[in-house]
Amino acid sequence: MADLTLLVGDVGGTNARFALARRVDGRVVLEHHESFPAHEHPTFLGGVKAYLDGCAIKPTGGVLAVAGPVTDGTIDLTNSPWRVSEAELQTLGLKPVRLINDFEALAWGAPVVPEDQLASLGGPVEGQHDAALAVLGPGTGFGVSALARDSHGREIALPSEGGHACFAPGDAVEDEILRILRRRYGRVSIERLICGPGLLNMHRALAEIDGRETHIDDPAEITETALKDPNTPCGATLARFCAILGAVAGDVALTMGARGGIFIAGGIAPRILPFLKASPFRERFERKGRFQPYMQAIPTKVILHKHAALLGAARVAFNEAG
Repeated sequence: MADLTLLVGDVGGTNARFALARRVDGRVVLEHHESFPAHEHPTFLGGVKAYLDGCAIKPTGGVLAVAGPVTDGTIDLTNSPWRVSEAELQTLGLKPVRLINDFEALAWGAPVVPEDQLASLGGPVEGQHDAALAVLGPGTGFGVSALARDSHGREIALPSEGGHACFAPGDAVEDEILRILRRRYGRVSIERLICGPGLLNMHRALAEIDGRETHIDDPAEITETALKDPNTPCGATLARFCAILGAVAGDVALTMGARGGIFIAGGIAPRILPFLKASPFRERFERKGRFQPYMQAIPTKVILHKHAALLGAARVAFNEAG
């Protein structure tokens, strides 16, 4: 088993990350990391081939985590023009090969992320060991998954498209945000607000509510300004973003029965960590009426590990390799 080398990947709407995975003394080791913007290659298959061409040791199979639903072994990325199937990947010599949802991979990876690669957002240090845990978070889009667990140590990941569930406002300001976005989109999902492009939607909606103009058209400018000075309109936008993220995380915890913990993943949370810790995130997470005591017992943590999805993909790959 130590000689088995497998390809693992984490492919989102913006970036593609690949590594080779080996199992040494029962522990997964990731080597030959490579990351590049997805737009560098016109096709998914071309991106994978370019990575494999640079590997001295060729993997015999693998698991690739992708941002979107996998249907009959085929993925059409939600926020990218890339499309690929397991059958096409097999033409590169990857047999067996599997495509899984990126947040499904994160659900597998979350329990094996080292503690020093997690940042607490409140709640107890540990959750219930035999209860489900959930992973969610904003990046180019908004992903949700869970890992169901039982007292016998059995685990199964539950991929979902929870980011496309309806946005539920929590106060009068969010009622107005929903009204404004409904005018544009008709139906307003969580992802219309809680992701990079969603941050821009929220900023413009809040500007309209306040009766002021905004000329910002880059979400990064909002976060940069907010981190420098929270007492700005950008700071108000980011605080509202964190509050809604907390409310959504609480809804996911209730829906999944995730008493094992909530893990926030994606590219945004680690970049705004001090702001997120000081934000209304945890207060909104716990604000679930009669179920507030239930929520208070659930830890909330940010995954800082840059390759948590690769760790999860490797767990799946080796579980299937036997």
